[in-house]
Amino acid sequence: MNAVQPIANASSVTTAPRGGLSRLLMRLWPTVTIYSVILAAILLVTKLSTATDYVGPDNDDGMRLIEVRDLLAGQGWFDLMQYRLGLEGGTLMHWSRLIDLPIASLIWFFGLFAPHETAEALALAVWPVSLVLPAMLAMAVAGRRIGGVAGMHLSLAMTGLAIYTGSRFAPGAIDHHNAQLGLVATMVAMLLDPQRRGWSYAVAGIAAAIAIAIGAETTPFVAAVCLTVALLWAWEGQNFAVAARAFGLALAIAISILFVATVPPRLYSMVTCDNLSLGYYSLAAIGGGLLLFSAVFASRLSRPLRFAALGLVGAGVLGSAMVIAPQCLSDPLAGLDPMLVELWLRNVSEAQSAFVIARTDPVSIGAFYAAGLFGIAVCIFRIVRRDRMQIHLVLLFLLATSWAIALVQVRGATFSNLLSILPLALLIIDIRRISNSDSDNVAAAFVYIVTVLASVPAAWAVAGGLVSLQMENGAQKAAAKVLSCTSKEALAPLAGLADGLISAPSQMGVPILRFTKNRVLSAPYHRNQGGMLTELHIGLAEPKEAEAFLKGAGVTVLAFCPNDPQTRELAKLKPDGLYAALGKGNIPPYLEPLPKAAGVGVQFFRYRPAAN
Repeated sequence: MNAVQPIANASSVTTAPRGGLSRLLMRLWPTVTIYSVILAAILLVTKLSTATDYVGPDNDDGMRLIEVRDLLAGQGWFDLMQYRLGLEGGTLMHWSRLIDLPIASLIWFFGLFAPHETAEALALAVWPVSLVLPAMLAMAVAGRRIGGVAGMHLSLAMTGLAIYTGSRFAPGAIDHHNAQLGLVATMVAMLLDPQRRGWSYAVAGIAAAIAIAIGAETTPFVAAVCLTVALLWAWEGQNFAVAARAFGLALAIAISILFVATVPPRLYSMVTCDNLSLGYYSLAAIGGGLLLFSAVFASRLSRPLRFAALGLVGAGVLGSAMVIAPQCLSDPLAGLDPMLVELWLRNVSEAQSAFVIARTDPVSIGAFYAAGLFGIAVCIFRIVRRDRMQIHLVLLFLLATSWAIALVQVRGATFSNLLSILPLALLIIDIRRISNSDSDNVAAAFVYIVTVLASVPAAWAVAGGLVSLQMENGAQKAAAKVLSCTSKEALAPLAGLADGLISAPSQMGVPILRFTKNRVLSAPYHRNQGGMLTELHIGLAEPKEAEAFLKGAGVTVLAFCPNDPQTRELAKLKPDGLYAALGKGNIPPYLEPLPKAAGVGVQFFRYRPAAN
């Protein structure tokens, strides 16, 4: 025994680290931390090494920075006006200070020991990457609850790949969509708690309230989450009472706190459908309160009576909606001017429907919709087979809701792709088990590989790219260099002028606000209808008529960018309009060309009112 003992000890010493790592990777927090740190490091290194600007490429990233700058400069917490956007008086924005606050805090902190621009760059790199951890944690919890340790690791790996191949968590992406993704994942993870613990559903209710407060895009999904909780209560009764009470109470309290904390008191009675206002607040508070009341007093009733009680709750919420906010039951953008719908909204890529994508860019449709559709099909198959029915029923309802939203506006595909990870992870686990049980079964191995690839939107994107190349027959098409109209260098001529009102294409609006102190007439935001319409009329009107618009709006400088798609469209629509004339080199006498920076695409003109 003594002779054998050293060998045994040596063996145990050799294998201990491996066993320790294996045990570590079976625990939630260490595993999530390892995945998140590695992913955050990869994001920072790979994305920053190729970045040309510290602000994300989306207009919303730039506008968020402008709002944060205004907050740091002393603009009030409840003052959501963008005074430099639109016609006289500015534009009331619909974004939440809940996202402005942490970014402003980071800029202030880094500003203690770095120049202002460096502090902004550091804050804009840290904020989106810091949201990787909560998003990964939520998906890990969801994966672990439905698929054990294997489900946790698969969910983390697939979520990490989705985050890396997307742009929502990249440095500079400070719009609210990354926070919304984390909140959606949190709600789903909490609803999948097999023990129906009250704290899980309280967290889901709080996450639902925060999602509503941050942006209206997730409101249909939040409604689906609320309906899911209500249906589970009606079906299970007393066994689900604690969860239902926790969710209803948390939702009602959280939405009330957020309403008071973020909505200006003067707007308490106003109903708007694109942000948290009396409409969404009242419906969430009434719905949460009625669910709480039902769970307290009706949980012991029979199932038919519980569903009847739920019907009364639904009627109460619907009736409240019809009285308080009937306009929010339809498209929030239904009131948009038809001219803006035709010349602006239809050209916004993230607002396009699946049917438009199928017609204009069919090779990319797989990346947006295939994984979600695959996940829906898997859920239906599992339900028919009565395999973990409740899990797949919940996932099916929430995933189908997200996928349906994505059919209307393609930007919703990010959410459906994220949710599809969970049912597809379970499928991959089962197919892998079958494949491993028979290592000589080539068909099983092939099915496993195909399933993994079909579950990853990035694989569909690569396939679409290959099809696109094949359609081009391998032809080398050299893209012509497009001169920028929105870079800091392109806007340099404005630096030497007195601050005024710039009339420019909507895509130039945010960069002008960011790089100069001027006001701007147009930027791509639906609440700025007056400014956007005025800019469109300026470009479409004949030169003599255009002067009336310039003078009436108080424009001091006009920007002409011939490479701007909207400008080209306006010139094509009205060959005798101002933009068409400028494109031909015909400059009306009331416009004075300013010196043009070399290698840029925009020409600025000072407006000189004609003498009466």
